[in-house]
Amino acid sequence: MVLRIEVVRGDITAEDVDAVVTAANESLLGGGGVDGAIHRAAGARLADAGAAIAPCDPGDAKATPAFDLDPPVRHVIHTVGPVWEGGEHGEAEVLASCYRRSLEVADALGVRRIAFPAIATGVYGFPPEQAARIAVDTIRSTPSRVELIRLVAFDDPTHTLLQKALDNPHEPPRPPANRPALRGDHR
Repeated sequence: MVLRIEVVRGDITAEDVDAVVTAANESLLGGGGVDGAIHRAAGARLADAGAAIAPCDPGDAKATPAFDLDPPVRHVIHTVGPVWEGGEHGEAEVLASCYRRSLEVADALGVRRIAFPAIATGVYGFPPEQAARIAVDTIRSTPSRVELIRLVAFDDPTHTLLQKALDNPHEPPRPPANRPALRGDHR
């Protein structure tokens, strides 16, 4: 079986997959952005199920049923991304762990098709270009029985960054604009 990775622009709650990943907070009670959208689409029982297995540490992932998501998605995999603090606090490692742990949970559930959002790039402030590269590189390097991974971008800029990361597997990300290039950075 060959893993297929697709980048799509759209609404993750409308994906026809076995599981969707949500960029959750540690309480798993729902939040803003993609997490809020998934919680609204899945209904109130999702927050109850999340509360029953919370807390979830940054970089970890836990699953609940998907409840009222339509098309019928079987699972929501909740993962907590890192809050960006300038990149010197292990944020990249935590973000990579979000993707790895989500795939491990998906394998344990027998998921064959999964949709991921751009984890931690919203209110958590992770630089989107770096996040796209970490997402693609981690997915490609993580052994999994998942057959289709859909990276779902909410907007055109995110879609462009994810597609670029997918199409150019050996191109390292540029450093974020808020810090100067360090020796060894590739532009």
